[in-house]
Amino acid sequence: MAAGVARAALEHAAGYADVRQQFRRRIREFEGMQFKLADMAIRTTAAATLVRQAAAVPGARASATAKVAASEAAMWVATQAVQVFGGYGYMRDYPVEKLMRDAKATEILGGLNQALRRLIARELYRA
Repeated sequence: MAAGVARAALEHAAGYADVRQQFRRRIREFEGMQFKLADMAIRTTAAATLVRQAAAVPGARASATAKVAASEAAMWVATQAVQVFGGYGYMRDYPVEKLMRDAKATEILGGLNQALRRLIARELYRA
């Protein structure tokens, strides 16, 4: 779910950046926006890769790692998407507002990330 939320937030932000204009230029043309979108894409890809990897590897550590990384990526990407939308990002008329709430839920559901970090740390010392 978290990887999907991140992907959806990225897609909405990229789409909005393509149509929103400032100073007679689409905001996607500004270097700062390009860096923001690139960072969103990097975290989204990393989250999806970890989730796929965890599906192929047995054990709790891979699953916990994927869940923590993907949920934190989803929250970060969704927050950045709200920034791309500006004031509209908080309005229920735009999808990124709900995606941000969904992203927060992924940090809580399926085990709190702090608890999963304890599990990951314990697994580091198992033989």
